[in-house]
Amino acid sequence: MVHTIQVMIIEDDFRVSQINRQLIENITGFHVLVETKTAAEALAFLQRTESLPDLILLDIYIPDSPGLELFWRLRKDYPLIDIILLTATKEAETIQEVMHGGIADFLIKPVTPERLTKSFTLYRSNQVVLTSKSELTQADVDRIMGIAAPQVSSNSTDSLPKSIDQLTLDRIEKIFDSTPTAGMTAVDTGEAAGVSRSTARRYLEYLVSTGKIEAQLHYGVVGRPERIYSKP
Repeated sequence: MVHTIQVMIIEDDFRVSQINRQLIENITGFHVLVETKTAAEALAFLQRTESLPDLILLDIYIPDSPGLELFWRLRKDYPLIDIILLTATKEAETIQEVMHGGIADFLIKPVTPERLTKSFTLYRSNQVVLTSKSELTQADVDRIMGIAAPQVSSNSTDSLPKSIDQLTLDRIEKIFDSTPTAGMTAVDTGEAAGVSRSTARRYLEYLVSTGKIEAQLHYGVVGRPERIYSKP
């Protein structure tokens, strides 16, 4: 299962930063760890914190960091932190350079709430795939790389319940090709498959009924127990 993704915002406009914080924290599975307004402030936080963020939402135009100086500093000193760039720049040369440096996404200001939400949702979906399996299939890699899978037809749909679609069922089954160490919840499965939690739960329970996966209750410290699904 993917833990709550901790996000750091580096943005010199506090109004934009606060809006982005609200948008991000309305997306399931994300928490904004800190907002910083300058490169010095951001680097000072990273150097002293005991828990690094998983993801940085970075504006290129930071007053005390000309050009891509802060971006390359972060890539050098914190290579395991993913970066989504949010900036007004549109120069193809700059975009190409940061793509070479490794970014999770590139958002051009003014970004719509829908586009930002899509970026973060896709990021978490990819993290679910990457952390739920010990090995990935080509279909898994294609999904992470944004390559659409070819549509295939099936002759077995007549035997399925009306609420179960063969293509969606195949996609969810592929997620369980390699058994996750700790199993997956309906939320994680839905994000990996690109469907809602309720839809994912319907397919998961169908797979449980066929014996292809099994479900166990996980009791946390507080709250209702979760159903964890895994291969038998």
